[in-house]
Amino acid sequence: MSTRALLAASAAAAVVAAVLLRRKYRRGVAADLRDLIGGTPLVRLRSLSEATGCEILGKCEFLNPGGSSKDRVAAAIVAEAEASGALRPGGTLVEATSGSTGVSLALLARACGYRCLLVVTDDVSDEKRRLMEALGAEVELVPPAPIADPRNAVNVARRRAAELGAGSIFCNQFDNLANMRAHAAGMGPEVWRQTAGAVDAFVMSAGTGGTLAGVSAYLKRRRAAVRVYLVDPPGSSLYYRARHGVAYCAEQQERTARRNRYDSLVEGVGLDRVSANYERAAVDDAFAVGDDETVAMARHLLQAEGLFVGGSAAMNCVGAVHAARRLGPGHTVVTVLCDSGARYMSTVHAPAAGAPT
Repeated sequence: MSTRALLAASAAAAVVAAVLLRRKYRRGVAADLRDLIGGTPLVRLRSLSEATGCEILGKCEFLNPGGSSKDRVAAAIVAEAEASGALRPGGTLVEATSGSTGVSLALLARACGYRCLLVVTDDVSDEKRRLMEALGAEVELVPPAPIADPRNAVNVARRRAAELGAGSIFCNQFDNLANMRAHAAGMGPEVWRQTAGAVDAFVMSAGTGGTLAGVSAYLKRRRAAVRVYLVDPPGSSLYYRARHGVAYCAEQQERTARRNRYDSLVEGVGLDRVSANYERAAVDDAFAVGDDETVAMARHLLQAEGLFVGGSAAMNCVGAVHAARRLGPGHTVVTVLCDSGARYMSTVHAPAAGAPT
């Protein structure tokens, strides 16, 4: 197939996938699991709003059927692959994941009749690993390794998909732009409608960069003045990328890098490279947030708001407070409550969490 034909097929697949993702509650009844994804509410974070004089709103992505915002990504990847013919009945979804995308893919695989193989670093929380296995996924554990290393989870997943052959796919959440498109077509418009266009800033961390890219693209297209802030954990290179144009962090120097490439207890966020999705994010500025701040915020949200959220959600809320203080009172700041704290009982919500490592 020629390059032009491939591009046309890809564009057609994206259009079909967008249509599929917009199916919502015909006659009040969801057609299947995929119709339950998205449309999550915004919740006013009262204590944070009162402390800053801004309206700080959290997008409740933990209410998706798979329990996280990654349901949107999984559904888009599957829909586009089905539409293009790359994914066939009985095929296998193969992905490298720190957990949440794996949970979403395992759930989608069950609902749609596919198999699921997940390549996971061996330092992922036990809760996530057990959940992926309970949902029927085959889990292959690998040691944490840089992207240039053949043992890196992404590289292993790519090889496994190639070994399975036609009809199975490497989901490639970091560089598959179906990720970004899912949020440009879903979360972005939802945030705009739910705030009646009054959003002044969107704040969140980046794992693959797809949410940040898709939502920032949509919001800035609607109003260029909307500010977009990245929140980045220790050991990630994206803070320097956003502030100085170079992906760098001191923790990743060869002589000082620890076993865990991100040197943070917050799973699923931070990058040591610029993914194809993150490259398209329209980021205005960034905040570096330490584990101690994240753990304190997770506990505060439970005590003050009754919200039991995971590490990335708590870190996003720290960033939202920073953004609100920078903008000043009277602004509306939106962030993402990615998933529940139930998957982080041995990390963020462990009694000793936040202690120096």
